[in-house]
Amino acid sequence: MPRIRGASIEQHHEMVWADLAEALRQLLLERDYDSINMGHIAARAGLARNTLYNYAGDKTALVLALTERASRPAVERVAAIAARSADPAATRLREIIESFLAASTDQALQLMFRPGSGPLVDEVPKGPASPFHAIVVAVENVVRDGIARREFRDVGDVTLAVELLSGAMRAGAERIVRDPAAFAATVRAAQEIILASLTAPDLLSDLGDQP
Repeated sequence: MPRIRGASIEQHHEMVWADLAEALRQLLLERDYDSINMGHIAARAGLARNTLYNYAGDKTALVLALTERASRPAVERVAAIAARSADPAATRLREIIESFLAASTDQALQLMFRPGSGPLVDEVPKGPASPFHAIVVAVENVVRDGIARREFRDVGDVTLAVELLSGAMRAGAERIVRDPAAFAATVRAAQEIILASLTAPDLLSDLGDQP
Protein backbone atom coordinates (compact mmCIF):
# COMPACT_ATOMS: atom_id res chain seq x y z
CA MET A 1 0.00 0.00 0.00
CA PRO A 2 1.43 3.43 -0.94
CA ARG A 3 2.78 5.51 1.92
CA ILE A 4 0.38 8.25 3.01
CA ARG A 5 1.89 11.68 3.48
CA GLY A 6 0.26 14.13 5.85
CA ALA A 7 -2.12 13.60 8.74
CA SER A 8 -5.04 12.38 6.63
CA ILE A 9 -5.96 11.05 3.19
CA GLU A 10 -7.31 14.50 2.28
CA GLN A 11 -4.05 16.19 3.25
CA HIS A 12 -2.12 13.54 1.34
CA HIS A 13 -4.12 14.28 -1.81
CA GLU A 14 -3.60 18.02 -1.42
CA MET A 15 0.15 17.47 -1.19
CA VAL A 16 0.14 15.29 -4.29
CA TRP A 17 -1.83 17.88 -6.26
CA ALA A 18 0.69 20.53 -5.19
CA ASP A 19 3.52 18.27 -6.36
CA LEU A 20 1.81 17.74 -9.71
CA ALA A 21 1.37 21.46 -10.27
CA GLU A 22 5.03 22.08 -9.43
CA ALA A 23 6.14 19.19 -11.65
CA LEU A 24 4.26 20.58 -14.64
CA ARG A 25 5.58 24.08 -13.95
CA GLN A 26 9.18 22.82 -13.90
CA LEU A 27 8.72 20.75 -17.05
CA LEU A 28 7.31 23.74 -18.93
CA LEU A 29 10.49 25.64 -18.16
CA GLU A 30 12.46 22.89 -19.87
CA ARG A 31 10.42 21.76 -22.86
CA ASP A 32 7.40 22.47 -25.04
CA TYR A 33 4.02 21.51 -23.65
CA ASP A 34 3.28 19.12 -26.51
CA SER A 35 6.44 17.12 -25.76
CA ILE A 36 5.46 16.50 -22.12
CA ASN A 37 3.72 13.22 -21.35
CA MET A 38 2.22 11.64 -18.26
CA GLY A 39 5.43 9.68 -17.64
CA HIS A 40 7.44 12.89 -17.44
CA ILE A 41 4.96 14.41 -15.00
CA ALA A 42 4.82 11.31 -12.80
CA ALA A 43 8.59 11.04 -12.64
CA ARG A 44 9.06 14.73 -11.80
CA ALA A 45 6.36 14.55 -9.10
CA GLY A 46 7.90 11.41 -7.61
CA LEU A 47 4.88 9.24 -8.39
CA ALA A 48 4.47 5.88 -10.03
CA ARG A 49 2.81 6.33 -13.40
CA ASN A 50 -0.09 4.11 -12.37
CA THR A 51 -0.62 6.29 -9.30
CA LEU A 52 -0.80 9.40 -11.48
CA TYR A 53 -3.67 7.84 -13.42
CA ASN A 54 -5.64 7.74 -10.17
CA TYR A 55 -5.61 11.55 -10.30
CA ALA A 56 -6.19 12.08 -14.03
CA GLY A 57 -6.72 9.80 -17.00
CA ASP A 58 -4.58 11.84 -19.39
CA LYS A 59 -2.65 15.10 -19.68
CA THR A 60 -5.69 17.12 -20.75
CA ALA A 61 -7.68 15.95 -17.72
CA LEU A 62 -4.72 16.69 -15.47
CA VAL A 63 -4.36 20.26 -16.77
CA LEU A 64 -8.09 20.85 -16.33
CA ALA A 65 -8.05 19.45 -12.78
CA LEU A 66 -5.02 21.54 -11.81
CA THR A 67 -6.59 24.68 -13.28
CA GLU A 68 -9.90 24.06 -11.52
CA ARG A 69 -8.18 23.60 -8.18
CA ALA A 70 -5.95 26.64 -8.60
CA SER A 71 -8.84 28.87 -9.73
CA ARG A 72 -11.19 28.08 -6.83
CA PRO A 73 -9.94 30.80 -4.45
CA ALA A 74 -10.10 33.43 -7.21
CA VAL A 75 -13.61 32.33 -8.20
CA GLU A 76 -14.79 32.58 -4.59
CA ARG A 77 -13.23 36.02 -4.08
CA VAL A 78 -14.67 37.41 -7.30
CA ALA A 79 -18.14 36.02 -6.53
CA ALA A 80 -18.06 37.64 -3.08
CA ILE A 81 -17.03 41.01 -4.53
CA ALA A 82 -19.65 40.88 -7.28
CA ALA A 83 -22.38 40.05 -4.75
CA ARG A 84 -21.87 43.33 -2.85
CA SER A 85 -24.79 44.96 -4.65
CA ALA A 86 -24.81 48.00 -2.35
CA ASP A 87 -21.36 49.02 -3.63
CA PRO A 88 -20.94 50.96 -6.89
CA ALA A 89 -20.29 48.72 -9.89
CA ALA A 90 -17.05 50.57 -10.65
CA THR A 91 -15.71 49.89 -7.15
CA ARG A 92 -16.52 46.20 -7.44
CA LEU A 93 -14.97 45.95 -10.89
CA ARG A 94 -11.77 47.58 -9.67
CA GLU A 95 -11.54 45.04 -6.86
CA ILE A 96 -12.29 42.14 -9.21
CA ILE A 97 -9.50 43.23 -11.54
CA GLU A 98 -7.02 43.41 -8.67
CA SER A 99 -8.20 40.08 -7.25
CA PHE A 100 -7.88 38.27 -10.58
CA LEU A 101 -4.43 39.69 -11.26
CA ALA A 102 -3.36 38.76 -7.74
CA ALA A 103 -4.43 35.19 -8.55
CA SER A 104 -1.95 35.18 -11.43
CA THR A 105 0.85 35.24 -8.86
CA ASP A 106 -0.19 31.73 -7.77
CA GLN A 107 2.33 29.30 -9.25
CA ALA A 108 -0.36 26.83 -10.28
CA LEU A 109 -2.30 29.48 -12.22
CA GLN A 110 0.90 30.90 -13.68
CA LEU A 111 0.93 27.82 -15.89
CA MET A 112 -1.87 29.50 -17.86
CA PHE A 113 -0.13 32.85 -18.27
CA ARG A 114 3.51 32.05 -18.89
CA PRO A 115 5.06 32.75 -22.32
CA GLY A 116 4.35 29.91 -24.74
CA SER A 117 1.34 28.67 -22.76
CA GLY A 118 -0.93 28.66 -25.82
CA PRO A 119 -1.07 24.85 -26.30
CA LEU A 120 -1.76 24.39 -22.59
CA VAL A 121 -4.50 27.05 -22.62
CA ASP A 122 -6.09 25.32 -25.60
CA GLU A 123 -6.56 22.23 -23.42
CA VAL A 124 -8.85 24.13 -21.03
CA PRO A 125 -12.54 24.10 -22.07
CA LYS A 126 -14.22 27.34 -23.06
CA GLY A 127 -17.71 28.51 -22.09
CA PRO A 128 -19.64 27.03 -19.15
CA ALA A 129 -17.14 24.16 -18.80
CA SER A 130 -14.25 26.56 -18.21
CA PRO A 131 -12.87 26.83 -14.66
CA PHE A 132 -13.03 30.60 -15.13
CA HIS A 133 -16.65 30.70 -16.34
CA ALA A 134 -17.97 31.79 -12.94
CA ILE A 135 -15.60 34.76 -12.99
CA VAL A 136 -16.81 35.78 -16.45
CA VAL A 137 -20.45 35.55 -15.35
CA ALA A 138 -19.73 37.61 -12.23
CA VAL A 139 -18.06 40.34 -14.30
CA GLU A 140 -20.93 40.36 -16.78
CA ASN A 141 -23.39 40.81 -13.91
CA VAL A 142 -21.38 43.71 -12.48
CA VAL A 143 -21.23 45.38 -15.90
CA ARG A 144 -24.99 44.95 -16.41
CA ASP A 145 -25.59 46.40 -12.96
CA GLY A 146 -23.36 49.36 -13.77
CA ILE A 147 -25.29 49.98 -16.99
CA ALA A 148 -28.62 49.81 -15.15
CA ARG A 149 -27.34 52.34 -12.60
CA ARG A 150 -25.98 54.55 -15.37
CA GLU A 151 -22.46 54.20 -14.00
CA PHE A 152 -21.42 52.56 -17.26
CA ARG A 153 -22.51 53.39 -20.77
CA ASP A 154 -24.67 50.90 -22.66
CA VAL A 155 -22.11 48.72 -24.41
CA GLY A 156 -24.76 46.70 -26.23
CA ASP A 157 -23.53 43.12 -26.19
CA VAL A 158 -22.26 42.74 -22.61
CA THR A 159 -20.98 39.21 -23.18
CA LEU A 160 -18.88 40.34 -26.13
CA ALA A 161 -17.64 43.41 -24.26
CA VAL A 162 -16.47 41.33 -21.32
CA GLU A 163 -14.85 38.82 -23.66
CA LEU A 164 -12.90 41.64 -25.30
CA LEU A 165 -11.94 43.17 -21.96
CA SER A 166 -10.71 39.77 -20.78
CA GLY A 167 -7.89 40.21 -23.29
CA ALA A 168 -6.61 43.15 -21.26
CA MET A 169 -6.83 41.03 -18.12
CA ARG A 170 -4.85 38.21 -19.70
CA ALA A 171 -2.22 40.65 -20.97
CA GLY A 172 -1.90 42.02 -17.45
CA ALA A 173 -1.54 38.54 -15.96
CA GLU A 174 1.11 37.61 -18.52
CA ARG A 175 3.08 40.76 -17.70
CA ILE A 176 2.96 40.01 -13.98
CA VAL A 177 4.25 36.48 -14.62
CA ARG A 178 7.13 37.94 -16.62
CA ASP A 179 7.83 40.74 -14.11
CA PRO A 180 6.33 40.26 -10.62
CA ALA A 181 7.65 43.69 -9.59
CA ALA A 182 5.23 45.26 -12.08
CA PHE A 183 2.18 44.00 -10.18
CA ALA A 184 0.97 47.32 -8.73
CA ALA A 185 1.53 49.29 -11.92
CA THR A 186 -0.15 46.58 -14.02
CA VAL A 187 -3.21 46.51 -11.75
CA ARG A 188 -3.58 50.31 -12.01
CA ALA A 189 -3.23 50.26 -15.78
CA ALA A 190 -5.75 47.43 -16.19
CA GLN A 191 -8.25 49.19 -13.93
CA GLU A 192 -7.93 52.46 -15.84
CA ILE A 193 -8.17 50.88 -19.29
CA ILE A 194 -11.13 48.64 -18.47
CA LEU A 195 -13.12 51.27 -16.58
CA ALA A 196 -12.42 53.90 -19.22
CA SER A 197 -13.89 51.58 -21.84
CA LEU A 198 -17.09 51.14 -19.81
CA THR A 199 -17.62 54.52 -18.22
CA ALA A 200 -19.93 57.07 -19.80
CA PRO A 201 -18.02 60.03 -21.33
CA ASP A 202 -19.30 62.50 -18.74
CA LEU A 203 -17.95 60.28 -15.95
CA LEU A 204 -14.45 59.74 -17.34
CA SER A 205 -13.17 62.76 -15.43
CA ASP A 206 -14.18 61.05 -12.18
CA LEU A 207 -11.99 58.00 -12.74
CA GLY A 208 -9.06 59.59 -11.01
CA ASP A 209 -11.17 60.17 -7.91
CA GLN A 210 -11.91 56.49 -7.39
CA PRO A 211 -10.22 55.04 -4.27
